[in-house]
Amino acid sequence: MRPYELTLAAAAAAIRAGELSPVELTDSVLERAEAVEDGLHAFVTVRADEARAAATRAAHEIAADGPRGPLHGIPMGLKDLIDVKGQPTTASSAVRVDHIADADSTVATRLADAGAVLLGKTHTHEFAYGLTTPQTRNAWDAERVAGGSSGGSAVAVAAGAATFALGTDTGGSIRVPAALNGVVGLKPTYDLVPRHGVTSLSWSLDHVGPVTRTVEDAALVLDALTGSDLPGQSHLLHHDGDLTGLRVGVPRNYYFDRVTPDVESAVRTAIDRLRDLGAELVDVEIPLTRYVQAVQWGVMVPEATSYHERTLRATPELYAPDVRVLLEAGELLLAGDYLRAQRARTLMRRAWARMLDAVDVVAAPTVPLTAVPTGQQSVQWADGSVESVSDSYVRLSAPANITGVPALTVPVGQDRAGLPIGMQLIGHPLGERTVLRVGRAYEETRADAGRLAPGAGTVGAPTPPTAPGSPAPAPTVEART
Repeated sequence: MRPYELTLAAAAAAIRAGELSPVELTDSVLERAEAVEDGLHAFVTVRADEARAAATRAAHEIAADGPRGPLHGIPMGLKDLIDVKGQPTTASSAVRVDHIADADSTVATRLADAGAVLLGKTHTHEFAYGLTTPQTRNAWDAERVAGGSSGGSAVAVAAGAATFALGTDTGGSIRVPAALNGVVGLKPTYDLVPRHGVTSLSWSLDHVGPVTRTVEDAALVLDALTGSDLPGQSHLLHHDGDLTGLRVGVPRNYYFDRVTPDVESAVRTAIDRLRDLGAELVDVEIPLTRYVQAVQWGVMVPEATSYHERTLRATPELYAPDVRVLLEAGELLLAGDYLRAQRARTLMRRAWARMLDAVDVVAAPTVPLTAVPTGQQSVQWADGSVESVSDSYVRLSAPANITGVPALTVPVGQDRAGLPIGMQLIGHPLGERTVLRVGRAYEETRADAGRLAPGAGTVGAPTPPTAPGSPAPAPTVEART
C-alpha cells in the first residue's frame, strides 16, 4: 500500500513505529495531488515547498521527542474559508482574490500545535453559499457534482490528495460532499469547534468539522480541534463494537420521504446492521418538518447578506451569478421575517430535544440521492414533484444545523451506478462520543472502510459497486436540466 492510501490512524501508527516518516507520507500525498488535480480541481492552492519543510520539521521533532499525538506529521487541507497567517483566504471568489490573512484561525493554530502538515487550501462553493462546488469534480465520477460547499475538502480526501481536511457546514456543507464522495464527514455540536478566523456564511448556523476516510480518523481530528486529545478524553474511546443497550431512532417520517430506492435500501440495510450489533431500533416522529427549509433559508439568507453588505454594494459584479442572486434576495427580507424564523427555530430545538429523549442517536439518509451530473438543476421524484438539486441535498442535512446537534455521515454502499451513499447519525448536543461510537461500530463491519475512490481523477463512469450488500434497484429520479 502506498503511503497516500493510508488512513490517518494507519499513517500515525506507522510514523509512531518508525516505519514511515512524515516526509515520505507528505511526498506521496503531494505526488497524488499533482496526479489527480487536473481532473478534480480540489485545491485553490497547493504549497508543496512549505508542506515539505513542515514535514521535515515534524520528522526531526518526532525523532527527538516522539510524536506529540496522532496528527503529528500528517498532511491535510483546509477549506479556503479558514485563515492561515500570511496565506490567501479567497473563499473561492473573485471578491477576495487579494485577501491575505493577518492571523491564524483558532483551528489552524490547534492543528499546527498538533503537528499537522498543511498542504494547501481546498475549494468551496463561493463563500460556502451552495451545495455543488461547481469548479470541483466528484472523485468517483468526474462528470458529476462534488457536492458542497466543502467539495474540495471531500474530493481531496476521497482521492488520496489529503489524509484529512477541514470543512464548514451551514446547511450540510460537510456532510453532503462527504456522502457524495464516499468519505466521512462530521458536523459537531454548534460552537464546540471554534469559528474564529473562519469566513462566515451564516454565523448562527456555521460549524467547522473534519472530513476523513474513517470514523476513527474523524475522532482523532476532533480531539485536536477541541483539545480533547489527552488519555481518557478522546471522543472515540476503545470499545468492542457491541451496541447493546443503545437506542437508535429510525424516522417514520421526513428522512425517508422522496429518497431514491437505492439510498433507502442502503441506509435501511445499515440500520439493520446496527441492530445486529445489539442496538434497539426505535421508531421516532421527526417534529415540525414542514418548517425546516423555511427556517433554514429564513435564518441563513439575511445573515449571509448582512456579512456581505459592503462588498455586495461596492463590487456586485465580482460575485458568481448564483451567489449574487441569493445575497440580493436577502436585502428584501424584513427584520420581522428573520425574527419569526428564529422563533420557529427555538420551537424546533425544543421539539427535537423532546424527540431525542427517547433515543441515543437517529439514523437516516444523509442526502436523498447520489451525485447528479454536472449542470443538472432539478430532479423529478416518483410522486411527480420537482425539486431543485440544492433543495434536495440540503433537505435532510439542514435540521442538524437548525438545532445545532452533532451529525456524522458514514459511507454505507453504492447505488447501481457505483456512486456512494451516506448514512447520517444525529445525536444529542455534545453527544459526539456516542455518535462516533455508533459510526465506528458500523464501519468495522465493512471490509471496504477507508478505501479511496476508484479511478479518482478520471472522467467517466465509476467502478461498479463491489461492497457486500450494495443495493442495485432501478432509480426513479428523472434528471432535468
